[in-house]
Amino acid sequence: MSLLAELLSTVFERRQRREAAAEPDGRPLEELASALVGSTGETSGLALAEEILTRFATLEDEGERTFFRQLATGMNIDPETVRKTLEAYEKNPSKATYRAFMEASEPRRQELIRRLNRVPNATGALVRMRADLLRLGRGEPELEALDLDFRHLFASWFNRGFLVLRPISWESPAHILEKIIAYEAVHAIGSWDDLRRRLEPTDRRCFAFFHPSMPDEPLIFVEVALTKGIPGSVQALLAEDREAMPAEDATTAVFYSISNCQAGLASISFGNSLIKQVASDLAAELSGLDTFVTLSPIPGLTKWLKQKGLAWDEENPEEMRATAARYLLTAKGKGGLPYDPVARFHLGNGAIVHAVHADADTSDKGRAQSGGAMVNYLYDLTKTAQNHEHFAATQQVVASAEVQSRAASASPQA
Repeated sequence: MSLLAELLSTVFERRQRREAAAEPDGRPLEELASALVGSTGETSGLALAEEILTRFATLEDEGERTFFRQLATGMNIDPETVRKTLEAYEKNPSKATYRAFMEASEPRRQELIRRLNRVPNATGALVRMRADLLRLGRGEPELEALDLDFRHLFASWFNRGFLVLRPISWESPAHILEKIIAYEAVHAIGSWDDLRRRLEPTDRRCFAFFHPSMPDEPLIFVEVALTKGIPGSVQALLAEDREAMPAEDATTAVFYSISNCQAGLASISFGNSLIKQVASDLAAELSGLDTFVTLSPIPGLTKWLKQKGLAWDEENPEEMRATAARYLLTAKGKGGLPYDPVARFHLGNGAIVHAVHADADTSDKGRAQSGGAMVNYLYDLTKTAQNHEHFAATQQVVASAEVQSRAASASPQA
């Protein structure tokens, strides 16, 4: 098709959609959803999808919950049909019987979500829709099952091959910088001056993943400090009066804050790819970098101690380090995985527990969640794949000799 023909086709389709949208469809949302899944015309389907998304955006919580419940029940699989098509495939494996089984085992609501996503800029709207589903459907089995359909599709739409890594600097557009301030989830950014101190100096970096369908919405971002040696205090790392150093003099890249930005992309993992990509890019840019670590919070520590009826002396740094080390190495949650969510993340990515620090985060938040203790997870780029496989197979926490020694010295009650 020539360029002129493509342009004319696009103009014609947009005109048809505008004309269709000029007279809102008064049918209930569930009827519109059924009509969209059954539609055969592209233009009429786009008009229906736009109508659904527009009306959904106006709903209050109860209206959204009703819509979700209708999708969960009215567009679910038919177990009997699934059983029959599976039996047919088992008896006579063929393209036709396999297709029949696939069609029966995929709920119609997945096709609905796909068709909604054909509308320009719909991906962000669907991400927000899933955020509401996660919030409203917690504890309701049918809605939690519906979420698996969103999660299944999002895992494909947001896989690493579609993501774009972009550096965030003080020169980035203001609307992007505003979102970095808003989405920072680890160490709050208190002002534009605070953000400037994290982005402008040559020894500070920030990187974010974006999706082509959501170019103005960061999905996840990481803040990096370039240092000499491994730091043990986030306040020192972010001090207003610190002196910046030339990036070329740095030996260590410190990932001190990683923030997921979209609630609707929960359980869609980007952090693993982000850290490894950023580490690889920095290593290629700065030949002096030979160490890649985090300076991470220990958000589950205080909660775990309270559950166990334990206490520690925050005035005793050695006891705090030992207790934190024991917790990181031995506290387990579901499936034998580490109790601490940040530990699960970094160990699952192939890092090891390298060092623990007392009085490392003296903010109110840091004191409340871990008594101020923090941890360095070490990413050895030559061993992350091996460490990941070992952790996935054994759930064993790998730690430096120093951390192991500290854990062993902790009170038996810790």
